[in-house]
Amino acid sequence: MTAGHRITVEQGTEHVRVTHGGVVLAESRRPLLLRETGLPVRYYLPPEDVRTDLLTPSDRRTHCPFKGYASYWSVPEAADLVWAYLDPKPEVAAVKGHFCFYDTEVVAAG
Repeated sequence: MTAGHRITVEQGTEHVRVTHGGVVLAESRRPLLLRETGLPVRYYLPPEDVRTDLLTPSDRRTHCPFKGYASYWSVPEAADLVWAYLDPKPEVAAVKGHFCFYDTEVVAAG
């Protein structure tokens, strides 16, 4: 990593939910929290907590010099809504195969 750039991954206990068009795409109480310098906290959700049956693989791939190559999935009306690192760099190996969405709601404890 370059000087001043940090990435940490930790197990979270937040209750997070992802909805799109009124449909729950994911809900988890065991997200991984990825904190990266200059970016908002991202919640990486285990595949068991994601409605992967509603996701369509995309041709899009991006590269992050710190995390590796990301693959993307879409839902109707929302292209490339979710991504995952299928073979991440060793420093962030914990997020392998976990899904991250652009808009993740943290559900307040009731």
